[in-house]
Amino acid sequence: MKYRVLIPTLSISAICTTAAFAIEQTRVSHQSNQIFAQQSAVVEGADNFYKSDQVTMQRVTFRNQYNMQVVGNLFIPKDLDQNTNHPAIIVGHPMGAVKEQSANLYAQKLAEQGFITLSLDLSFWGESEGQPRNVVAPDIYAEDFSAAIDFLGTQSLVDRDRIGVLGICGSGSFVISAAKIDPRMKAIATVSMYDMGAANRNGLRNSTTLEQRKEVIAAAAEQRYAEFTGGETQYTSGTVHELNGNSTAIEREFYDFYRTPRGEYTPEGSSPQLTTHPTLTSNVKFLNFYPFNDIETISPRPMLFITGDNAHSREFSEDAYQRAAEPKELYIVPNAGHVDLYDRVNLIPFDKLASFFNQHLSQ
Repeated sequence: MKYRVLIPTLSISAICTTAAFAIEQTRVSHQSNQIFAQQSAVVEGADNFYKSDQVTMQRVTFRNQYNMQVVGNLFIPKDLDQNTNHPAIIVGHPMGAVKEQSANLYAQKLAEQGFITLSLDLSFWGESEGQPRNVVAPDIYAEDFSAAIDFLGTQSLVDRDRIGVLGICGSGSFVISAAKIDPRMKAIATVSMYDMGAANRNGLRNSTTLEQRKEVIAAAAEQRYAEFTGGETQYTSGTVHELNGNSTAIEREFYDFYRTPRGEYTPEGSSPQLTTHPTLTSNVKFLNFYPFNDIETISPRPMLFITGDNAHSREFSEDAYQRAAEPKELYIVPNAGHVDLYDRVNLIPFDKLASFFNQHLSQ
């Protein structure tokens, strides 16, 4: 396999697992023993790899409308009444992550509250199909959530009229995109949401200029020639592999999760050097992604936006909340940052999520 991982030098945002775009880049060291060289201290309450003894897990597969196999984990409460059908919730992982990072945790915690839950790997990531790997394809990501509805809605234990969706980080914008055209999603919640379109076009707090954006577009377009003629695949953004004195607070925040035992996970067939990094030529597709346009058309289905009061991504949840029509709620978690809500069970408002879905997926 030919590839090159790139370190961004033009930092414009922390696009979920990403720290920024890249224009001028260099190789990342391929010595895996360096990956954990800068582990941070244990984070209070972090439990990304939580395993519940109250639920059963089954690996499941289904196909989306592009005939790509999507892989997920189905969680069912052990005490579930097998003689009736039940509400279900689909959980999407952060952009660049996989279901084993944050999504499984949320799915299990909600299954403990009596829901059937499904965490899934988005196409091109984790165990799901899609070549080349780590491709950015917002339309296909949204389709994966609708395909998950197809799957759950045909299971005997699931009430197809009571299915909700939960998107973490970038998946928050993907579930909104899907819900606009799939009314089977009866209740929509997001946690630490990123608008992946706005983050890539404008950066955090509109920190990216139009000229910078055009440079990124030009670099990706030129790289297409290189790869079309057999050149190495190049990867961009993603979580940095090393910290130094110039590392930003956002880079450190993501590093603490993705590059330490707290949350590091390498799917079979990948490598630690490639995890979280989208391909350079596909990442620009986010520039054409406008998930919040027409968000008001989701009404009267309810929406819940959860963000941390210290989250660098808070602006996206606030923007979506302002644009959405009723019923809607913005829930701000005290003393929480963006990544805190990935796995810090002492901060994540699982009771709030359970209450929201119980209320809106009731009979």
